[in-house]
Amino acid sequence: MTEQGLIEGLKKLREEKNAIILAHNYQIPEIQDVADFVGDSLELVQQAAKTDAAVIVLSGVYYMAESVKIAAPAKKVLLPVLDAGCTMANMIQQEQLRVFRMEYPDIPILCYINSSAEVKAESDLCCTASNAVSLVRGMKADKILFVPDQNMGSYIATQAPDKEIISWDGFCMTHHMVRPAEVDANRSRHPGALVLVHPECTAAVVERADFVGSTTEIINYARQSEKKEFIVGTEMGVLHRLRKENPDKKFYLLSPVLTCFNMKKTALTDLYWALEKEQHEIKIHEDILEKARLCMEKLFV
Repeated sequence: MTEQGLIEGLKKLREEKNAIILAHNYQIPEIQDVADFVGDSLELVQQAAKTDAAVIVLSGVYYMAESVKIAAPAKKVLLPVLDAGCTMANMIQQEQLRVFRMEYPDIPILCYINSSAEVKAESDLCCTASNAVSLVRGMKADKILFVPDQNMGSYIATQAPDKEIISWDGFCMTHHMVRPAEVDANRSRHPGALVLVHPECTAAVVERADFVGSTTEIINYARQSEKKEFIVGTEMGVLHRLRKENPDKKFYLLSPVLTCFNMKKTALTDLYWALEKEQHEIKIHEDILEKARLCMEKLFV
């Protein structure tokens, strides 16, 4: 089937099945262009929570599909490629989190959305890159356990200095590999450009940035800025939307390592067959789902 044929077929299937396609900002351009909504993790959860569609096709990675199912438990949630995982989410398991809690009793656990449903069920509160700082500032506890991203934990600590953040030692392999020297080299190469980075980067990279935020916050900042050139320090998929929405501006990828291969696994054909056959449905045990939903409740508004 040709690309145009797939696009027309998806349009027809969505109408027949009362379905929507949600895609993360890191998905390939063809997926972003065909999706009903493209956004960051927080926005995808919020879209899922309010949709009237009966079927949600989540084009992203596994933890995102689980999060969407938690937000919309009555909907049929499909993940086009089941083995599209997340290395960061895999760095902490439910039993490990239980041990971590025992090591630090009576301290609340804040989990990053990049985590499994089981980890969310063991946590007290869930955050995304968009709202992590505001949630932490609003928490009554002076000490907070944060899992699984040490880099996000480090960034939160700088923005909420009155809190002690005790972080798990996980990380996003894609963002973690960016080096401070690459920021310096890009500034020399593009002296008029602003550096926009994701807080999953290391502290040394974050410190060199002009702006730090989630993918959507980076997109909004670039759109609103009077500047015309930007060095982007997050997964390369976001460049498609940035360039599409800002044709008069230039965007440079901070590092060639900023490619998440799991995010690039999903093709239009995967999307089509997932919806046509309603395959790869996400299912979560009811007990886990309810506990995880309580943990995520602040994300739904």
